[in-house]
Amino acid sequence: MSWYPWLSAPYRQLIGQYQAGRGHHAVLMHVAAGMGDEALVYGLSRWLLCQHKDGEKSCGKCHSCQLMIAGNHPDWHVLQPEKGKNSLGIDPVRQLIETLYNYSQQGGAKVVWIPQTELLTEAAANALLKTLEEPPAGTYFLLGCREPSSLLATIRSRCFYWHLPVPEEALSVQWINRQMNTDPVSVKTALRLTNGAPLSALELLQPERWKQRVALCQQLYIQCQQQDMLSLLTQLNHDDADDRIYWLASLLLDAIKWQQHAAQFILNHDQQPLIALLASAQSNASLQQSVSAWMQCRQQLLSIVGVNRELLLTEQLLEWEQMLQGAVSPSHFSSGMMR
Repeated sequence: MSWYPWLSAPYRQLIGQYQAGRGHHAVLMHVAAGMGDEALVYGLSRWLLCQHKDGEKSCGKCHSCQLMIAGNHPDWHVLQPEKGKNSLGIDPVRQLIETLYNYSQQGGAKVVWIPQTELLTEAAANALLKTLEEPPAGTYFLLGCREPSSLLATIRSRCFYWHLPVPEEALSVQWINRQMNTDPVSVKTALRLTNGAPLSALELLQPERWKQRVALCQQLYIQCQQQDMLSLLTQLNHDDADDRIYWLASLLLDAIKWQQHAAQFILNHDQQPLIALLASAQSNASLQQSVSAWMQCRQQLLSIVGVNRELLLTEQLLEWEQMLQGAVSPSHFSSGMMR
């Protein structure tokens, strides 16, 4: 498993707490997507399970380490939804708890890794509470989470909260430049669009993906001048429509910053002519209403099962076009998305 430079200091911090006897049996790890937290958890789990620890490192030679390297350690439990499901139900949690109260198969620690704890159903989370509060001896819980506020308060209160911050932009830029050759403005833009998460930025910078974003920006520039926003449908109506709407909304937010003379804070540094055009095409209030409506549209795409994506996008684009032409007020534009 790949290791990333921004994980070294957090790893030493966590290991140091366990070495000093202050390590908590349940750590709630608040980590943004694209930070490589699975590598951090794997390294920490290997150390906890290692039978002959070498300071801050696992020995890599004992039977426990060999099982971890092979990916089949019987005392390392990864709990995540079954393929095709977006929630984690009570049955696998009950099975896990039953397993944890048996003896460790390798005679050492037992480690549970839940990559996305917020996917636990309420029943599953409640079933986990007692074991989380009073686990069997030698049992450690590593609970990954993107949005801690979405967890039950009772889960949060039983864990040690730990946050992995995004690395300094200079470190991320340096790392990305070692992975691929691209221009500095694109790297800066990708990092800003992914909230500073290096792996997400690298994924966005892959040629085919970056080409899709640039094509959307180019089409938006043309259609904004012609006030023919419906023609953007071919750019937006894809399986990744939520990502494309996010790109669009980020440009509108940048246009608001542009109007406020805060261009140094924009995300899309490679699209300044487009941002200036958007800033001149709509008032500040209109831009804010546009951002709100587009994000609401995105939320509907993500949360409504079986939603007609093409119809939803078409309605949104038509109302945006009418706003640009001055046919409707911003308040009508916003309310239209509520229908």
